[in-house]
Amino acid sequence: MEGPARTYDWPTLMVDDWTATRDTLHMWVQIVGKIRMVHMPLLNHWWQVTFYVSPRGLATGSVPYRNALFDMEFDFVRHRLTIRHSDGRHEAVSLVAKPVAEFYGETLSALERLGIETHIVGKPNEVDPAIPFAEDYQHAEYDPDAARAFWQQLVQAHRVMTNFRAAYIGKASPVQFFWGAMDLACTRFSGRRAPTHPGGAPNCPDWVMAEGYSRELSSAGF
Repeated sequence: MEGPARTYDWPTLMVDDWTATRDTLHMWVQIVGKIRMVHMPLLNHWWQVTFYVSPRGLATGSVPYRNALFDMEFDFVRHRLTIRHSDGRHEAVSLVAKPVAEFYGETLSALERLGIETHIVGKPNEVDPAIPFAEDYQHAEYDPDAARAFWQQLVQAHRVMTNFRAAYIGKASPVQFFWGAMDLACTRFSGRRAPTHPGGAPNCPDWVMAEGYSRELSSAGF
């Protein structure tokens, strides 16, 4: 039976308590983020690739595919990745201790069963070393309690940052989760062009960072 998720004001989660789970989950969210990225039209500062904190976990929001929509959500209540198609069909991939390579294959197979043809660059960004997903048997830990606590931290940060965003009348980003570095951020913009970002993020083309930071900005993050 599915029970309610306990809600904490600000749950404690020390880095050492969940490092192995964090590193596995980081690769999983990169896979799903890249799936979203290949189907979404480019928005300024890569806003089209991010996730959003949801009442269940982390969600992509609606992604266009041919004449339909689909979405993907990391559900940290039932610990599964849910994929929903606008024709009513759905698939799920369990979130349990398993290698990244296994999760990668299961996720692509689930999309294929829904008729969603997807080809992504099969290795992570912003990490070093960047082990190809299909070959990554190193990251295979998943502690459901730690994953849930992390999500509950994001719930509280999202609440605070949503109010922070609302207080600014200029251009501001949504409160969104960037899967490259696993951070929740809200960004305010001055309206002025910024100097070209020098790049330098591991396994990430410099032009990606140049687009992300093409305007003067100030970010609040978690």
